[in-house]
Amino acid sequence: MKTSKFTESQIIKALREHEGGRQAQDLCRDLGISSATFYQWKRKYGGMEARDLKRLKELESENSRLKRLIADSILDKEILRDVIEKKGWGPTSGASSLK
Repeated sequence: MKTSKFTESQIIKALREHEGGRQAQDLCRDLGISSATFYQWKRKYGGMEARDLKRLKELESENSRLKRLIADSILDKEILRDVIEKKGWGPTSGASSLK
């Protein structure tokens, strides 16, 4: 995926200028971006402040960390299940059931 040459804080600053009354076309021309890019920024970052953006980044990193933890634990579970089945350590079908 292509990365932006603008930081999130620069994007928010540009959106604030637009909210302040500056025309979108003028901003796009000055920044060297298309109007589609500007409106994508507006959809993604509209109404955000710097602290909101920082919190969003923290939540995204925590979410990705938790997803990795879940994937690792599921993989470990599957590996253990395979080992148990191959070694024959699993429950036998004719065993007496003690409750």
